[in-house]
Amino acid sequence: MKRVFASFTLLMTMSVAALAQDNPIIQGWYADPEGTKYGDTYWVFPTYSDAYNKQVFFDAFSSKDLKHWEKHHDVLDTAAVKWAKRAMWAPAVLQKDGKYYFFFGANDVHQGEVGGIGVAVADKPEGPYKDLLGKPLISDIVNGAQPIDQFVFKDKDGSYYMYYGGWGHCNVVKLKNDFTGIEPFADGTLYKEITPKGYVEGPYMLYRNGYYYFMWSEGGWTGPDYKVAYAMSKSPFGPFKRLATVLQQDPAIATGAGHHSVIHSVSDDKYYIVYHRRPLGETGANHRVVCIDQLFFDKDGHILPVKMTK
Repeated sequence: MKRVFASFTLLMTMSVAALAQDNPIIQGWYADPEGTKYGDTYWVFPTYSDAYNKQVFFDAFSSKDLKHWEKHHDVLDTAAVKWAKRAMWAPAVLQKDGKYYFFFGANDVHQGEVGGIGVAVADKPEGPYKDLLGKPLISDIVNGAQPIDQFVFKDKDGSYYMYYGGWGHCNVVKLKNDFTGIEPFADGTLYKEITPKGYVEGPYMLYRNGYYYFMWSEGGWTGPDYKVAYAMSKSPFGPFKRLATVLQQDPAIATGAGHHSVIHSVSDDKYYIVYHRRPLGETGANHRVVCIDQLFFDKDGHILPVKMTK
């Protein structure tokens, strides 16, 4: 057992060392990164971290090796989304039937205002993306959840579910197959609230070895205690009982670590957590950088705490 543990420790050390020189992975203030892998290329789609009225576009970044990143400027902006005016946040991306879909939040919407979650489409990962609907996909405040921070999850049966919500509430909806709207669940409802204890925003869903891993961010995004927690269930609808903290500040490295996504590299079965954090000494709310570290599981399938690297 000691030899196995030692081998595992060595594996983690080697993996951490391999990524250590790369954090942050890109230059500039960015946050809320959505990471994915299309073919042999890694992609990261973050929020441009600035004042709301300056958040009017999205950049994307691609890499073959997680070390060298190419910037793709302005893959989507308010010129292509007539109803979006500011606060364009937290992309969620996927590939389907030869097209690339880009879900986003805009306008920091409140009830009665125009804004919420939109969806755009392109022929290439780097865009340019065009507004699919000409209006928000979801704009109403349902179950107290502000329509932001969406993540789109493809289940084993081919169904697409979208998890979203700020203001301490999380909903899940079932998307139509063409992403033009939502459709009822088997019980006839359109929205299911699945908010776990401690939830604030930034939901993410991962399926692995028979379990649904629901992950989310806790705390205030402007403060040092922002962090990521998780739950496990046999159903994509929960119930989700908080198990543990996955990612949190390290006073020796960075604070405010949260709002993440996960890249699963199927070719080598490695998992990477993509997240933002605040460099030591930075106090500005929007001074956030995007980082990647490897994600590990124990023999029972539980997520091990992430050790942030420099």
